[in-house]
Amino acid sequence: MTGPTERTTDPAACCDGAADPASAPAADRMWTVDEHLADILSAAAALPAIELQLLDAQGCRLDEDVIAAGDLPPFDNSSMDGYALRTADTAGATDRYPSVLAVVGDIAAGAGELPKVGPGQAARIMTGAPMPPGAEAVAPVEWTDGGTGSGLAAAAMTAPVEGEEVRVLRPVTEAAHIRRRGSDIAAGVRVLDAGTLLGPTQLGLLAAIGRATVRVRPRPRVVVLSTGSELVQPGDPVGPGQISDSNSFTLTAAARDAGAIAYRVGGVPDDPAVLRAVLEDQLGRADLVVTSGGVSVGAYDVVKEALQGDGGLGGVDFRRLRMQPGKPQGFGRIGTGAGVPLLALPGNPVSSYISFELFVRPLIRTMLGAPDVHRPVVRALCPADLRSPAGRRQFLRGRYTTDGRVEPVGGEGSHLVGALARSNCLIVVPEDVTAVPAGSEVDVVLLDA
Repeated sequence: MTGPTERTTDPAACCDGAADPASAPAADRMWTVDEHLADILSAAAALPAIELQLLDAQGCRLDEDVIAAGDLPPFDNSSMDGYALRTADTAGATDRYPSVLAVVGDIAAGAGELPKVGPGQAARIMTGAPMPPGAEAVAPVEWTDGGTGSGLAAAAMTAPVEGEEVRVLRPVTEAAHIRRRGSDIAAGVRVLDAGTLLGPTQLGLLAAIGRATVRVRPRPRVVVLSTGSELVQPGDPVGPGQISDSNSFTLTAAARDAGAIAYRVGGVPDDPAVLRAVLEDQLGRADLVVTSGGVSVGAYDVVKEALQGDGGLGGVDFRRLRMQPGKPQGFGRIGTGAGVPLLALPGNPVSSYISFELFVRPLIRTMLGAPDVHRPVVRALCPADLRSPAGRRQFLRGRYTTDGRVEPVGGEGSHLVGALARSNCLIVVPEDVTAVPAGSEVDVVLLDA
C-alpha cells in the first residue's frame, strides 16, 4: 500500500463540503462543523503589526523584509588564534627548516590600532581580531613554535619584546584562515522575508546585522478560563463531588502551542455575576477569550447565563453542532467597541480539547498571520471497525504511525483524558457514515505535525 497523502485542506471540513453559513435559518437549528468554523473565521484577521524589541518578537512573524545595512563580517578577521603574515615568507617552510619571522605586535578581538606587517614579519592575532595591513593569511598557532595546539601559549599572550621571533613550520596559502568581509552577508541583501517565523537563529541574525527592533505581527493574547463550582486547583485536596481543574491547563498549553501568549484563569464558580466580573476584568489583556463548561442546557450553565439576557455581556451565540464530541458551542464578541472574540467550549475534557483544535487553533493561527492555519490531514488505513452516530461528524482519538496506519485509542467517552494523552491524531468519520469496516482508509487530523 502506498503511504497516505498529506493535504492542506481544513481538518474540520474534511469528508464533505462546507455549507454556506449565510443560509442558516433559525438560531436553534443544528449547525455543521464547517458552518461554525466559517463563521468564526469570517471576520478574523492578523493582528496589526507593531515594532518590538528582538527578544519580545520571539514566536512572531515578520511584517517586513529585512535588508542588511552593512556587510557581515564587517571586516576581514582571523578565524584562528595564530600569526598574521605574508604568504611568501612561509614558502618551503618545514619542521626542520622553519620560516623565522619577527613578531611586530599583538592583535586582540576588538583592537583598533593595528601594526603593519612587512616582509619577514608577523603579528600575533586572536580569533575574531581584524587583519592588519600587509598580512595575507594566518598561520594557526599549531603550525608554529608559539603554542601547544590548543591556543596561544601563556608566554605568547604577552606583548612582544624586542627581537622576539616566531618559527612557522609549514607553508601558508593566501587568505588561509581569514573570514572575508561580507562573506556571510553582503550589504543590501535581503536576509529575512516578511512572514518568517522568528526563532532563536533568526533573532541572532537580526542582532548580528545590528537590528535592535523589528516590525512583526504580534502573538495574540488569549485568556483561558474554566467554569464549575466542582473545580479545585491541582494540588489542593479534592472533596466529595469535586475534581481537579484540567481543562484550563490543557487549553492554555494548547493556545501556547498554537503560538499565542496565553493566560490561565483558575476555575470560576457557577455564578453568572462572578463570571461576568472575571470576564470584564480580563478583557483588558485579551485579544481572544476561551471558556470551557457551562454551554449546554443544564440548570447551571453559567457561561450562557452570564453572556445572555439582562446584565449579560452580549454578542455570543450558543449553538448545537452536528459533531461528536463537542455538540454545544458558543461564539461571539464581548466588551465595548468591536469587542473581543469569545469561544465557549463544552466542559468535558475531550470535547473541549477537540473543539479547541477544530475552532480555536485556526483562529489563533489566523490572528498570527500564519500561512498554516489548519492541522494537516492525511488518509490512513484503520485496522479496526468504527461506529458513529448518524448525522454527526465524529472525531475519535487515534495513534497514527508513519507507515500509514491509524489505531483508535480508548473509547468514545468525552471524559477519557488518559486516552487523549496517548493520542497523536483524530480519526474523522463523516456525518453520513455510521460504520467503517476494518481495513478502510479514513481521514486523520495530525495533532503532532
